Amino acid sequence: MTLSRVRLPNISGIFTRRSSAAVTAEDTSFASAPSPRNSSDKTRSNEVDTPHSRPSAYVSGPVTHFGYADVSVSEKETKVREVFESVAESYDVMNDLMSAGLHRLWKDELIAMTGISAMANAVRRRAGTSRTIMDDRPLLSILDVAGGTGDVAFRFVDAAGCPERALSSGRDEISVTVCDINKEMLKVGEQRARGRYGDGTLLVGNDKDSTQALQFVQGNAQCLPFADDSFDIYTIAFGLRNVTDVDMALRDAVRVLKPGGRFLCLEFSKLPNPLLSALYDSYSFNVIPTIGEIVTHDRGSYQYLVESIRKFCDQGELKKRMETAGFANVTYTNMTGGVVAVHSGWKPLSTA
Repeated sequence: MTLSRVRLPNISGIFTRRSSAAVTAEDTSFASAPSPRNSSDKTRSNEVDTPHSRPSAYVSGPVTHFGYADVSVSEKETKVREVFESVAESYDVMNDLMSAGLHRLWKDELIAMTGISAMANAVRRRAGTSRTIMDDRPLLSILDVAGGTGDVAFRFVDAAGCPERALSSGRDEISVTVCDINKEMLKVGEQRARGRYGDGTLLVGNDKDSTQALQFVQGNAQCLPFADDSFDIYTIAFGLRNVTDVDMALRDAVRVLKPGGRFLCLEFSKLPNPLLSALYDSYSFNVIPTIGEIVTHDRGSYQYLVESIRKFCDQGELKKRMETAGFANVTYTNMTGGVVAVHSGWKPLSTA
């Protein structure tokens, strides 16, 4: 399917900044509506990918890290699950504490970078003119991994106009799937979805009148429970650093994306400015766990989350890992000086 490319308005400012060592890249998918920036800002690294420049395996032995602690590879998944079971009911509060509320703006920008509103309009126009009554498969499929509470998925649903589409009969042309390893997080997300959209309006389930635009699925990012070439867009927000084997998760992201599909990862990253980095470290280690203890009575979970940020890849390393996993045209965009970054990559149209 070919959609006309729609230029979205430029959104720039203090929240976003592209990596500078780069050359212009070109989008290659029907899901590649331009991000809300000038085309001159769409960049990719021009570093030569040699074996010496590739990062070592994220997990290369029986031991890995859980924050600053060394644990067995098999133990990390259990420990991470316990952290998020502990904070599931207060997940939004946790994100507010971790980011001083900025996570809401970062997620809004992540959604804008996908160009979902323009794509949704184009998809619905096409469905209205050429879709047959027997073809009820989604024309645009979106996967949000490690998004159990629905914070990113709801933004997709709203930006794509799914609640308005639910006023009409039949299955929606757009589907949003939330996948999370933690059933407690998914439970919170489904409850929030029912409260936000109603029981039988959007959610996949037994209601025959549902447009089935939104579903929640339990699964591991390292071995997703989906067929090859299933999704046009894959997002993961503040979840990749908690995966035991990041390389495995990236490879599986390539697998489940359709050729030409796009991967976007929003994650805490590294500040290149030493002064800002020192101030951020002071806030993270001295303030966040203390507030977590006061507000949620769970200091340990917040201590882990702060430490996990420091143990995760910097912008350049994650970019190389994505390229090694098989993504093309990989870019990253710093936000708030590098406190977080959005990494973007594309599944090649052909793997030959």
